[in-house]
Amino acid sequence: MPDRITKIVTLLPRMKSVAKVWDEAEQRLAEGDAAFLADLGKALVKQYGSAVPPMWQYRSVYDHVLRLLTTTPGVGHIEHAVRLVASVTSVAPRQARYAASLLASGQDPEQLGTAFAGGSTRGSGAEELRACLLQELILRGVQVSALPDIARWADSSHWNHHPLRWLPLSRSEVEARPPLPSYSLSGSSYELPSSEMDSPTNLSPKDVNVPAVVETTADQGVSALTSAVANWAAESNGRFEARTFDLAGDLGAPSVASLLRLLDLECLTGLGAGNGFTVSALRPQRAWRTLFAAASAGGAYNHGEYGAYGRLATWRSLGAASGSAEGASFDTVENDVKNTDWYDFSADSAWFEHVAWDIGLVAVSSRRRRLAVLAATDTD
Repeated sequence: MPDRITKIVTLLPRMKSVAKVWDEAEQRLAEGDAAFLADLGKALVKQYGSAVPPMWQYRSVYDHVLRLLTTTPGVGHIEHAVRLVASVTSVAPRQARYAASLLASGQDPEQLGTAFAGGSTRGSGAEELRACLLQELILRGVQVSALPDIARWADSSHWNHHPLRWLPLSRSEVEARPPLPSYSLSGSSYELPSSEMDSPTNLSPKDVNVPAVVETTADQGVSALTSAVANWAAESNGRFEARTFDLAGDLGAPSVASLLRLLDLECLTGLGAGNGFTVSALRPQRAWRTLFAAASAGGAYNHGEYGAYGRLATWRSLGAASGSAEGASFDTVENDVKNTDWYDFSADSAWFEHVAWDIGLVAVSSRRRRLAVLAATDTD
């Protein structure tokens, strides 16, 4: 290890400020020494990456080095970013997801082919990064089949058994305009799900006949249904409610709001008879964007699953909500989602935190006479 890197690693815990290390990393990159940044990052992870919780100096310097390599355009920067992330994935598995999001946002897709080329870094860490990067590019509308090195890797056996391989190599019609982050050296911005594509129809509870229901909620189904919001509960202050019901008859749109009030949902406990409860019809695209934002960006105190695994979690939730069989192909799940009626609901009940992270989603599958409810909330 070069003396300068050794010195930085040794002195890091005693530093009151890491600004000078940041400046040195930026200067080295400007001088064309991207290798120094990757070597410094690897040394930091080796020394401090396993600590729980990680010290702030380590988190700050490592993130700055990684962002410099991933958001500064250039093939050489990409190659060293891959080398760095590939070496740390065994210590910090989620780094591949984060780095893939950074690279897809900050680099030219044609230059990103170098991350998939035969001569680039090998090993399970590099393969995980490639699997995530491929999905991040697809989410951004990149035609990966037109990029030879990427298309070759996507067609290879390297990731035959990877969970992300279940997803298609192009964006689905349902995945229109995914909300995705953009990054800079100093931070990031995130687009909230837009409702521009929807023409919501408010459905007030009415005195109408509703079909009889039988609850069918099961642990395995809850796990699938809550895939997109599970990170809120596991890593932040969130909670969720997921329930499924069989319907004795057809459920038309005007009856949805009335039936929800009769289901003894925890998220609606204490709801009065006034105007604090609204239900709106949604297109599948809106349901997808809502859940993708929850899955990929996370809640109040976490960063979510990022784009690749956020995409997988979203489709898992949508498939469970629409009644797709476990293990169904993507095409089958997509078709089920398109043939399901989707609704959004909000309520003034005490169960919801009413901050910025509230979800109320209903799926009605007419073919199966089945209803699924997913509610989630989080707070800072």
